[in-house]
Amino acid sequence: MTRDEIYDHLAQVYLGKRDKVEEKKSRRFNAWLLINIVITLVILASTFYGFTAFLTGKNELSRNSIIYALTNGPLRIHYDLNDPFPQIKIFALAIPQINASKYKSLNFSIRGLEEGYPGVVKVTIKNRRNEIASFYIKDVRLKWQTVDIPFEEFSQITDWSDITEISFVLEAWNSEKKKGIVLIDGVCFSS
Repeated sequence: MTRDEIYDHLAQVYLGKRDKVEEKKSRRFNAWLLINIVITLVILASTFYGFTAFLTGKNELSRNSIIYALTNGPLRIHYDLNDPFPQIKIFALAIPQINASKYKSLNFSIRGLEEGYPGVVKVTIKNRRNEIASFYIKDVRLKWQTVDIPFEEFSQITDWSDITEISFVLEAWNSEKKKGIVLIDGVCFSS
């Protein structure tokens, strides 16, 4: 063997091994690239689906009901209707100046706590003309109860353009337990 043949043989052996190493690296690189592309496509598809589902649901909600929230969080009403305390507990919620005639109902959630629950709560609405109308909520117990009162139930109110107050009234003669706590959440007008 001549010197050139030995160099060619060594170069071929060395370069051949080098080609195999580069081939393994490129196969591994191609596999990782393929896995990353698949993961990226799955993430993009799920994000697109979730986003379109969110927008579709949001449009449906805004089309079906317009809501004007009157409270930001749950209201906690402590009451004690036993003697010598007053026989009526009133919690009045002042309403900012709003034209409620474009809405159709009063909505809220209500429940009592373990300390005691009234059983019956009277909801009263008052406007600037001093027209007052009431509606009784029954079975106020330990579980949350969602209440939707159509404005037609408040028949004494003729002008819904300037409602001034919504009151929650607990009466001793109407209460199962004379002392306790009532939680009221999500008070709003809706259509």
